[in-house]
Amino acid sequence: MSLREDWNQPGEDEPSLRPTKLSEFIGQKEVISNLSVYIEAAKKRKNSLDHVLISGPPGLGKTTLANIIANELGVAFTPTSAPAISKGADLVRFLTLLKSNEVLFIDEIHGFIKKQEELLYPAMENFFVDLVVGEGVTANALQIQLQPFTLVGATTRSGLVSDPLKSRFGIHLKLDFYTDEEMKIIVERSADLLALQLGKGAALEIGRRSRKTPRIANHLLKRVRDFAEVKNEKTIELPTCEFAFNRMGVDELGLDSVDRQILEILINRYSGGPVGIKPISVVLGEEERTIEDTYEPFLVRVGLIDRTPQGRVATKKAYEHLGIPNPGNKERPDDAPSLF
Repeated sequence: MSLREDWNQPGEDEPSLRPTKLSEFIGQKEVISNLSVYIEAAKKRKNSLDHVLISGPPGLGKTTLANIIANELGVAFTPTSAPAISKGADLVRFLTLLKSNEVLFIDEIHGFIKKQEELLYPAMENFFVDLVVGEGVTANALQIQLQPFTLVGATTRSGLVSDPLKSRFGIHLKLDFYTDEEMKIIVERSADLLALQLGKGAALEIGRRSRKTPRIANHLLKRVRDFAEVKNEKTIELPTCEFAFNRMGVDELGLDSVDRQILEILINRYSGGPVGIKPISVVLGEEERTIEDTYEPFLVRVGLIDRTPQGRVATKKAYEHLGIPNPGNKERPDDAPSLF
């Protein structure tokens, strides 16, 4: 099971680690500050909140934030995803079941096909949907009025959301990676919820190796807990954290074996680049989209890969991190600006 899977799902005897209110949400200060204004204004007007598009890499809290929006508005929350909506009738069913001002959350909203997307346009703008009933000469157009609602869409690939759909969202929120200090606070909060005792430096170390991503921090915290329990430690100390990370193959930057394979492919097979994503995908045996959505954003963010018009380039820092000599002292040329 990958570090990127949703480890926030609680077990039968564990509490959810997801915050449920804006006041509990750690980090993303500007996003949270502005969102609190939009929500408060909608509540004062007793109107539905404008439609919200949330973008950002996996694990930063898009689904959590959508749920919080519904909680703060005091309305029901209906979650689904674009890949799960295979027919226009499925989308219409979701829309017609919504009551006044409720929240419909659609994850991976960039995955809609054009016909489904076009059903959303009148629903988002004027709260109705057009249906064609029957076929051929017996076909009739039917217009269904909807209750006012808020659509919250989430995407890891905002560039794939069409301009017509994107323009119908009144509120655009972009989530960014968290700081080490914010990650430390998130780990401490999760430890409190799980009734875990952390020794000096443990929360910071777990947060520092969590790829600046809360979902991964919660996963690592639970796995470190496993090692501490086997060692009969009542308090999770820093040496136990380091031992667990070594066993799991998570290095001091938070890179796992797949991250390091990507860098090694770039450096050893393609002389550091530039190279396109497809050759990397073929050698790694992983889908291009998975590399672009899940692994690459963090590698770019921490300065191990640069994205140039010619392709991906391993930076001097990547060579140093892997302990590989850099024969040409290769770095991204100044005339090739990063695309990330």
